[in-house]
Amino acid sequence: MNDRIFAKSVRLISSDGTQLGILPVREALRTAKEEGLDLVEVAPNSDPPVCRIMDYGKFKYQTSKKVQETRKKSRAFQVKEIKVRPNTEEHDLEVKVKNLIKFLEKKNRVKVTVTFRGREMAYIDAGVEVLKRVAEAVSELGTVEEEPKREARNRMCLVIAPK
Repeated sequence: MNDRIFAKSVRLISSDGTQLGILPVREALRTAKEEGLDLVEVAPNSDPPVCRIMDYGKFKYQTSKKVQETRKKSRAFQVKEIKVRPNTEEHDLEVKVKNLIKFLEKKNRVKVTVTFRGREMAYIDAGVEVLKRVAEAVSELGTVEEEPKREARNRMCLVIAPK
C-alpha cells in the first residue's frame, strides 16, 4: 500500500475500474494522492504488479462487515432436548410441546427423548406412541429428521428439525 510498493512500474487501475496503463510507481502514487485515495497492490505476483486506486480504510471496513454478516448467517444451530416418560399425562405433554414449538421457531433442532424405568421397559410401544403424538403436534413447524429409535436399553429418541 502506498509507499510500501517496491516495484519499478505497475499496471494501474483507477478508482472507477478503468485501466490507466503501465506507469512508474511514483506517477501512480501521485495520481492516487491527487484523488485523495490510496494506491493498493492487488496482484503482487503478476508482471508488472497490478495496483488499484481506492480508499483502503473504507475497503477494510467493508470486508470486516462482510465477514460479520457471513458469521451471523452461518449461526451454529443448537440441539435442544425435551425429556418425557411413556406415562406422561396429557397436560404435561402439551406444556412440553409448547416449549418444543418455541425451540423450532428459534430454528433449533429438538431431540425428544422417552425414558423407561422398571416395568415400563415392557411397554416400549407406549413410548413410540408418545413420540408419534409429539411429532403430529408440531408437524406444521418441523419435520421428523430421525424416526423413533432406541438409543440405549431404556431410552428412545426422535429428532425434529425446523422447516
